[in-house]
Amino acid sequence: MKLKFTCNMKRILTTYIIMCGIVPFTMAQQRHGNGLDDILQYTPYATVLTLKACGVDSRNDWPHLAVNTAMSFVMSAGITYSLKHTVREWRPDHSDRRSFPSGHATFAFAGATVLHHEFGHVSPWISIGGYSVATLTAADRVRRDRHHWYDVATGAAVGVLSTELTYFVTDRLFPRLSRKGDMKMAFTGNTLDVSVRF
Repeated sequence: MKLKFTCNMKRILTTYIIMCGIVPFTMAQQRHGNGLDDILQYTPYATVLTLKACGVDSRNDWPHLAVNTAMSFVMSAGITYSLKHTVREWRPDHSDRRSFPSGHATFAFAGATVLHHEFGHVSPWISIGGYSVATLTAADRVRRDRHHWYDVATGAAVGVLSTELTYFVTDRLFPRLSRKGDMKMAFTGNTLDVSVRF
C-alpha cells in the first residue's frame, strides 16, 4: 500500500519539519536549561504510534509493534542510565556528573530506528524525518552545553544498536509474529488477553 499525501497532510508534514528544525535553534534564551529537546527526544516514538493509529501500513501489527517499541525503550534506557551512573562524567556546564552518554540522543535515535523499521518501506522520507529529528535533538544538546559531542554520538549508537538488537531478538524468538495476524491482543476491562498462534 502506498501512502498518498493530501494537501492537508503536506501542510502538516511541512509544519512539523519546520518546527522540529528551526525552533530548537531559535531558543537561545534556554542555552543551558532543558527545553524543546525534552519533547523532541520522544517525537520519533510518538510518530510511530501516530502513524499506526492513523492507519498507515506498518511492518507489524499493533501487538508486535508495541512489544518492539517497549523493548527498544527499556533496553536503551537500561544501558544509558547504567553507563551514566558508572562513568559519572561531568557535563560541559558542570551542572552534574551524568553527561555520558546522552539520554536525549539515545531515545531520539532509538525511536527513529523503530520508525525506520516500521514505516521505512512506505516512504524513505519517513526514515529521513525521524533521523533528522534525532540529529537535531543531539546537536541541540551539544549546542546548549548539556553534552560533549562524544556523549551524543555514544547515545545515538546505544539507541540504534538497542533497537536493532530488539528487532533481531523478537524476529528470532517469535518469527511468525513478523507476519500480521499471528498475535492478537484484547483489553476486556480488567484484563489484557494475548493470544499467539505458532
